[in-house]
Amino acid sequence: MADDAAYQVMAGDEKCSTELFVKELPVTITKELEAVKTTVNERIELDCEVSEEGANVKWFKNGVEIPREIRSRFRFKSDGMKHTLVIEDAMKEDTAVYSTMTTGGKSEAHVQVDLKPLKVLQDLTDQTVRLGKPLVLHCEINPANIPGRWYKNAQLIQGTDRVKITHKGRSHKLEIENAVVDDMGDYTFVPEGYSMSLNGKVHVIDPPKIHLDSLNYPENTVTVTAGNKLRLEIPVTGQPAPKVVWMKGERVILDTGSRVRAESFPDHSTFTIDVAEREDTGMYKIVLQNEAGEDSAQIKIKVVDIPDPPQAPIVTEVGGDWCSMIWETPLYDGGSPILGYFIERKKKQSSRWMRLNFDVCKEKAFEPKKMIEGVPYEVRVFAVNAIGISKPSEPSKAFVPLAVTSEPSMLVVDEVTDSTVTMKWRPPEHIGAAGLDGYVIEYCFEGKDEWIVSNQELIEKTKYTIPGLPSGEKIFVRVKAINAAGASAPRMHPHPILVKEVIERPKIRIPRHLHQTYIRRVGEVVNLLIPFQGKPRPKVSWMTNGQPVDPTQVNIRNSETDSILFIRKADRKHSGKYELTVKVENHEDKATIDIQVVDRPGPPEVVKIKDIWGENVALEWTPPKDNGNAEITGYTIQKADKKTMEWFTIIEHYHRKSTTVSELVIGNEYFFRVFSENMCGLSEEARVTKDSAMIVKEGSNYKNPDYQEYDFTEPPKFTHPLVTTIAVSGYNATLNCSVRANPRPKVIWMKNKIVIDNDPRYRMFSNQGVCTLEIRKPCPFDGGTYSCKAINDLGEAQVDCKLEVKVA
Repeated sequence: MADDAAYQVMAGDEKCSTELFVKELPVTITKELEAVKTTVNERIELDCEVSEEGANVKWFKNGVEIPREIRSRFRFKSDGMKHTLVIEDAMKEDTAVYSTMTTGGKSEAHVQVDLKPLKVLQDLTDQTVRLGKPLVLHCEINPANIPGRWYKNAQLIQGTDRVKITHKGRSHKLEIENAVVDDMGDYTFVPEGYSMSLNGKVHVIDPPKIHLDSLNYPENTVTVTAGNKLRLEIPVTGQPAPKVVWMKGERVILDTGSRVRAESFPDHSTFTIDVAEREDTGMYKIVLQNEAGEDSAQIKIKVVDIPDPPQAPIVTEVGGDWCSMIWETPLYDGGSPILGYFIERKKKQSSRWMRLNFDVCKEKAFEPKKMIEGVPYEVRVFAVNAIGISKPSEPSKAFVPLAVTSEPSMLVVDEVTDSTVTMKWRPPEHIGAAGLDGYVIEYCFEGKDEWIVSNQELIEKTKYTIPGLPSGEKIFVRVKAINAAGASAPRMHPHPILVKEVIERPKIRIPRHLHQTYIRRVGEVVNLLIPFQGKPRPKVSWMTNGQPVDPTQVNIRNSETDSILFIRKADRKHSGKYELTVKVENHEDKATIDIQVVDRPGPPEVVKIKDIWGENVALEWTPPKDNGNAEITGYTIQKADKKTMEWFTIIEHYHRKSTTVSELVIGNEYFFRVFSENMCGLSEEARVTKDSAMIVKEGSNYKNPDYQEYDFTEPPKFTHPLVTTIAVSGYNATLNCSVRANPRPKVIWMKNKIVIDNDPRYRMFSNQGVCTLEIRKPCPFDGGTYSCKAINDLGEAQVDCKLEVKVA
């Protein structure tokens, strides 16, 4: 083989080359492979012989070279020209076409590995196991060394800490430490390489159990508000799924109920009340049953509701603006304790109820206040529990708040005799809507506690005489005012009264307005009440002008305490001094009343024209003969033109008896009249002058007054001076001043004391004394001192200012 190379020959310049290829002789297979048929776990040997020792032989399985690896089931041996392939523990997968190849040939043979016949020594059996107990599935097969796989419901089972799979010899086991429901199913053991399988069913059972603890209801009591929906979901366990029955008493609750129903599911049971009612309250029983056993439990359902309304309240007492009311507890408290009550009231004629308390009243009594006395009211009650407020009770019977009157006032002794005591008092200061029905008079003898009612029937007057009293005894007296609300607090005389007649000196109490002359007009009513005192009853007499009063002219009415002088239609003859005499035995009292009846006065006696001059007339008159029994307070003077005789008032309420009338119209003729006046008014007639007064026009010469002519001339005077000004270059600037002079002055403008004349850059104006100098578009050179001088015949005046021009 070393001769395999490129060869070259050279002859002079000529060269020739070639290549020599040396090939080995091919190795041929002298003995072919033979087919093999065996069973699993047997040893397989495939032999062949080649034509040369030490030849390189390659082995193939189904055309794929078999690798030469350590710890492989395939071993390769060569002994001279013999080569062997050994397969230990043949497997079903070793069935294939094996071939060997050399450089000069190839040989192949078919190897068939079949399974050994399987014999089941112990088959799987169906098992029933309690939940949580260990589960063992066991089977035995022959041959002993055949592995297998476990399946549950066609799913391969893998070994875990809880699930252990063991294989020992012919025995195969599947052990589950604690059986659970999920362990239930169809189990299969499949020997590896075989088409047959071993089957068994596992049935996990669990006694039924009701788990009420998870509901967290104290004492297994469920509370629901009436009208609400209740849904209880009770967890249950048990295998197989237990049958659930709900019962209330002997009645079974079905799942087809419309309002109350029970439904069952594998892991729980539901109890539903769509709209809870009071009748749903009670004990409910739930029963579970399956093949492993039975369990039951009781649940108390408490339907709470607002309480029933209380019965109509009862008004037990009524005051002036309050009442007392009581009521009973509602018949049904709604399953929840009564927390208190709300109270409302309304006027009977109204439909508007008013809440009286905003915090619940825990008592069963209440006192509504601030009601209007005399107005009918009704009250009602609401019961309150933790659920809410009940409906209102029926209204109470209508009631009217009424108050007793206050006690009578000013209880005094009016008269005492040997057997009677006369008391008088004033009505109570506060009577109220209940009014006043009358009075009760009670007396008690000194030293005793028994009060004796003197009048069996109520009296309306505020004066009462207690009769039948023993002379010389001392009594206490009290008076009560009575109305529909009851008796008032008594008014008691502070001192004991001695039942014995006492002589009281007479005393006339002349009203204050009669301390001076009592004046009335003719025709008015004279009604004088003169109170007096004295006991026993005084004798009363009236005198006028020293003579007894004529009863045909003046009416006199006397009582125990006063005397009335009455004249229905007063006349002037009723004027005079009236003397009243009140006499008790040897004691007497007198009083004089001066009555003056007045009327309108008559007209003045004589009205004369005393003098006429110019537009004036002097009048004079005398007082009237009849002054109407009253002082003349004034006169009213009127005038009238003779042509029209229409009277016009000149002066009113004039006090003197002569006057001068002025501002009369020249050429007219006048009459005059005068009315008298007193406290009753003007006299009904007036006194007219007999003669008229003619107002004559008199001639006069008018002389014009001499006036001195005023001199308006004055020298020039500046009333507004020039003002220093700052102008902007390029913009017109003006200087203004004002001067006053007469005659009109001549105005001269100067710049830096040089007269400005005929310069087109300057314009000068003078109007109504206002002098203006306009400088057109000034430049900085136009700045300086400007002067304005005014000159006339009377003098001259001058004003100056400065102008500063700035560049913009």
